[in-house]
Formats: sequence, structure tokens, C-alpha cells
Amino acid sequence: MTGPSATIPRRSYLFLLVGTIGYGCFLFVWFSIAAFLTPITNQLGLSSTAAGLLNGAVPLMYIPFALLSGLIIDRVGSYKAIGVGLLIVGFAQFGRGFAAGFPTMLTLTLLLGLGGTGLTFGLPKLVSDLFPPEQSGSMSSVYLIGLYAGTAGAFGLGRPVLGPALGGWRPLFVLSGVVTIAVAVGWILLARLSDDIATLAPTVPEATDGAGEQAFSLSSILSDVRRVMTHRDLQLLVVVGVMYLFVTHGLQGWLTVILEGRGLTSTVASSITSGLIIAQLLGTVVLPPLADYFGKRREVIVICGLLIFAGTGGILLINRLTLATVLPTVGSVGIGIGGLATLVRSLPLNMDGIESQLAGTAVGLIFMFGEVGGFSGPFIVGFLEDLTGSFTPGLVLLSASGLVVVLAAIPLQNID
Repeated sequence: MTGPSATIPRRSYLFLLVGTIGYGCFLFVWFSIAAFLTPITNQLGLSSTAAGLLNGAVPLMYIPFALLSGLIIDRVGSYKAIGVGLLIVGFAQFGRGFAAGFPTMLTLTLLLGLGGTGLTFGLPKLVSDLFPPEQSGSMSSVYLIGLYAGTAGAFGLGRPVLGPALGGWRPLFVLSGVVTIAVAVGWILLARLSDDIATLAPTVPEATDGAGEQAFSLSSILSDVRRVMTHRDLQLLVVVGVMYLFVTHGLQGWLTVILEGRGLTSTVASSITSGLIIAQLLGTVVLPPLADYFGKRREVIVICGLLIFAGTGGILLINRLTLATVLPTVGSVGIGIGGLATLVRSLPLNMDGIESQLAGTAVGLIFMFGEVGGFSGPFIVGFLEDLTGSFTPGLVLLSASGLVVVLAAIPLQNID
């Protein structure tokens, strides 16, 4: 057990702030492809299949590399992982600004996704290093603000404002790459200026070598894999993670089209989709801190699942869609998704046998399987629409995913 929050060095919060900025840079860079997909497709002469592959290249990289990245991060530490990850993301984005064709753009986008794993799994490790387990949800909510800010910035600022001002997507890619590299350099300098990084952490991992890093022996790696693979509560949380990403990408990718097909104008449908992202942010900053404060993390996951079930079902069942009738249902889905976004990353820090020393590996395992849901969600919704001529089957599956979250959460133990 760690001491009260008053004993946490102020520099810990500074690391969290810079990490949040870095996460925002990564998400801005990630979704800049989606934001500028039409002009990129036209200039590079891409087919729809190639454009779709570019759009899904980053999450696709998480499937084979998430667990491996987590294992490495638990050994080299969050500071190195975040710094190196940001540098890779920045240089990949810088290079994409000069890409002459599809092979180069795809290669650099895949590299970008690999660098992104350093942040996605390094930040939970950072929180576990710097803050006590009872604050894991609250502190994880902080860096996830960067997720929503970066995503919204790519669509709301990058495409309509920065792109035209800079002269197109290429100079914007170059500039955002330079900014990301600058943040990486700032992170590295901050870490080097810290006399002893280990003293910033309230807890020190038990299984370490003399340098404070776990050994890279095969037996050590296999032992960690067995521990996370056979951990009952983590297995249940993997199910929650798959459903979380299935709903997030499945609904977010198709909501505007679904609403337009139900009679709403493009402007109103786009506004409602933006409302979904705002609701996710609300769920992220409200629900996990409440779960930490009351020590009711399992119950909050159940609430998130019910919100997803009821909200998505509401979209399906409402006869006459208007802004007033859709916003509450979409808002409830977004709040549920936002709560899960933090909890699937922070809960391993509270699990016996996982905690700080296996934080990166555990979250990597969740996302290795979870991104299968993230990749398949939009595909299955679109495939079922092609098959049946309706989005109803896809919405039924998305709604049912909320019930799966509830059923997976009920048996969870020892997470409060």
C-alpha cells in the first residue's frame, strides 16, 4: 500500500501532463489519415481497398505487437517506452508528408502504429509507477483526455483549419511530425533531468534486476505471459476490452451513415456523431474517478455495459429520429464507452498478481485481443448491412455487446 496522494512528488504530475500531450499528438497523427483520406486518395491514386487498409493500419499493428510491446515496456520502463514511441510516431508522420505512393505511405503508417504501442501501453505503466493503485482510474482519465483532444483536433482543427492554412495535408503532416518529435525531446529531457526516476514512483516492481529493469530472459518472458494469460480476472477484462473496442469502432465508424439513412440531414448526423465523442470524454473524466472514490469498479463496469446496451438499443427502437430523441441515447452509449476506455487500462493495476510490475503486459494482452474487436466492429456492421440491406442486425450486435460487458464484469473479484 502506498502513501497518501500528498506524498506523491509534484514531478509525477508533470510527467503525466507531458505524457497526456504526447498521447494527444499521437491520436492527432493517427486520425490525420482519416481526416484527409479523400485528398490523400486522390493525390496518391489509391483504390478504396488501399484507402481502407491505410485507415485500419494502426489498429492492425496492435494485434500482433500489443503483447510483445507490453512485455518490453515492463522491462525497459515507461519513460523509455514513451520517449521512443513518440520519436517513432513523429518521424513516421514527418515522412508521410513526403510519401509518393501507397507502399511508402502504408509502411510509414504501420511504423507509426508500432510507435504508438509505446504510448498506449507505456502510459498505464507510467500511472502504475507514479501513483498508488487507489488513484489509478482517476490518473488514467487524465491522459485519456489527450486521446479525445487529439482525435477531435484531427477532424475539427486539422482538416478544416490547419490543412487549408498550411497548404494541404502534406505540410500539415510534416508540421505535426515535427511537433511530435519536439514533445518527445521534451519528454526525454524531463526524464534525464530527474536525478533518480525510481524515486518518483510510490512503488517499485518486485521482480527486477539491479538496474531496476526486469531481465529479458526467455524464462522470465514466458513466466509473465503465463501469469497474464491464466489470470482469471484479466481474462474477464479481456472480454470487456474486446466489446469496448467492438462498440467504439463499430458505432463511431457508422453512426453518421446510420442516422442519415434514418432521415437526418448530414449536418445533424455529423453533429450527433461529434456528441458521441464528447459523451465519451464525459464518461472518461467522471465514471473512473467515482469508481476510485467509492471503491466500486466492478459496479461501474456493469453500469457502462448497461448504458451501451440501452443507448444502442434506443437508437434502434426510436421510431422518429430527431436531435432531441437521439442525443440522449447516443450520449448514454458515449458515457459507457468513455468509462470503459479508462477502466480497461487501469483495472490491471488493482489486480493481485498484476499490479505495477506487469501493467504493460496486462494492458498489451487486453489490446491484442481487443483490437480484433476494434478491427472487426466496423467490418461486421458494414457486412451485415450489405447482406440484409439494413443496419438493424449490426445495431443489435452492438447493443448485445453491452450485455456481454455486464456478464463479464459480474464475476470480477479483488479489483476494488
